[in-house]
Amino acid sequence: MPTISRFYGIVIMMYYNDRHAPHFHAKYGEYAALIAIEDGALIAGKLPIRAYHLVLEWLALHRVELVSNWERARKQAELSVIEGLK
Repeated sequence: MPTISRFYGIVIMMYYNDRHAPHFHAKYGEYAALIAIEDGALIAGKLPIRAYHLVLEWLALHRVELVSNWERARKQAELSVIEGLK
């Protein structure tokens, strides 16, 4: 699973063969979650509330890039790295 971004200890990844609606994976320490690209909804798993809010802030800034990466992943193409929060 390619890592597409890292910030504040949060790792954002995307699988090539996921079958759910467009989403990405977020890991923070022992926590892991699937986050919907469309609205930031938590599909599965959990994150600490502070980490989840940081992920939502990042998502709002990079939604277009995430959709583009999702489309590339469906075609088995290389994914772009997305800048993390600063």
